Amino acid sequence: MGQRKKRALIFAMIAVLVLTMSGFQAMAEDEMPIEKASGEAMAADLVLLRPLGIAATALGTVLFVASLPFSATGGNAKGAFNKLVGEPGGFTFARPLGRVEY
Repeated sequence: MGQRKKRALIFAMIAVLVLTMSGFQAMAEDEMPIEKASGEAMAADLVLLRPLGIAATALGTVLFVASLPFSATGGNAKGAFNKLVGEPGGFTFARPLGRVEY
């Protein structure tokens, strides 16, 4: 792989990480009402839904990076980021434990 391609790939990965972290921070700043959840709901969320959400966020990040040249030229990179990375990331990291809806 050429030096130029390596640098472009590294730059794209860093850009995705920065965008991801800023998107999660913005989601976390939104006030979400805390509802009381049962212990069973919290356990199921922790054991089943959070790992699936992490996998969905990782897969969405890979898909976003792959689609970035096309979405950037089409002018909808922000929308692609929100759908592919932001929504799964918000579901995984920004909602209270045991609360299923986001």
